[in-house]
Amino acid sequence: MKKVQSKQIRLMTIVGCTFLGLVSCKQAPNAAMQSSSYETMTVATADKELSTSYSATIRGRQDIDIYPQVSGTIVRLCVTEGEAVRQGQLLFIIDQVPYKAALKTAEANVATARASLATAELNYGSQKELYAQKVVSEFSLKTAQNNYLTAKAQLAQAEAQEVNARNNLSYTEVKSPSNGVVGALPYRVGALVSSAMAQPLTTVSDNSTMYVYFSMTENQLLSLTRQYGSMDEALKNMPEVTLTLNDNSVYAEKGKIESISGVIDRQTGTVIARAVFPNESHLLHSGASGSVSIPSVYKDCIVIPQGAAVQMQDKYLVYKVVDGKAASTLVSVAPINNGREFVVMDGLKPGEEIVAKGAGLLREGMQIK
Repeated sequence: MKKVQSKQIRLMTIVGCTFLGLVSCKQAPNAAMQSSSYETMTVATADKELSTSYSATIRGRQDIDIYPQVSGTIVRLCVTEGEAVRQGQLLFIIDQVPYKAALKTAEANVATARASLATAELNYGSQKELYAQKVVSEFSLKTAQNNYLTAKAQLAQAEAQEVNARNNLSYTEVKSPSNGVVGALPYRVGALVSSAMAQPLTTVSDNSTMYVYFSMTENQLLSLTRQYGSMDEALKNMPEVTLTLNDNSVYAEKGKIESISGVIDRQTGTVIARAVFPNESHLLHSGASGSVSIPSVYKDCIVIPQGAAVQMQDKYLVYKVVDGKAASTLVSVAPINNGREFVVMDGLKPGEEIVAKGAGLLREGMQIK
């Protein structure tokens, strides 16, 4: 009998311990939740500069494709690839022999036409005197006059052909239309070229100043217009921009946004903007890529970490700390951000305390402190 009672006592003891263990296990998470703490911050105002980056393409001020205006074989290359050239400098010489011959022929035709005109003029003058003396008929006079006019027109035609031949001869010397740098030279001495060729002889890039093109969305365009009042005022008052090159280095010179297209591309919903950068060091090359950063300065603004906000459609939800608990409030933020912070335009006041991190894990009324 005593043995049975002792077994029952041991069994009750085990069950009791097990029950206490389960209770303690159930209570442990609640205790952990109650002891969870969140990083908070006190809202204050400050000046903040945020930059927005746009992918960009770099072009020379002028990228001029050089095509021949006459047909023939290249007899001389006067430049090398990458060479800096001046406006009017000789680049190529195309075989001039047939064009010199054509010019001589045209000059001879002009001389012949002048002689024919002189003869026709003498004949016409003679016929006028004879007609005045009533020696010849009016028909003879009109015929002489027509021959004179025909010879005059033939001379004009011959002179035009001479001008054309002279121009064609000058086109055999291909010259640079502007200052710049010579691009690739796909055609060498002996190559047959013509004005109908698909690939240019070369490209001369004027890289004294560089144009950097980038795209802005319609919303960004509207934001700029609202910020400055009009697009003209935006172009006048926008701050200088920074260019980051393809190797992530920052170009030493600042640029200025010179123009923004007034037409929105229907397919992409963007507009093309152009910034101008000086290039005295010739570090920038036409065809290169990079990114343009446009700074936006906000005075006496409230800045919060992005981890402190939860997006709710076009607004953001922020949790204030009120009596140690989370109290949600909606705020509006500036459309420009740097990926780390928001500039709060409305919804918060200096001196208020908010949860600075992990807002997405919070619920209304949760204990913060």
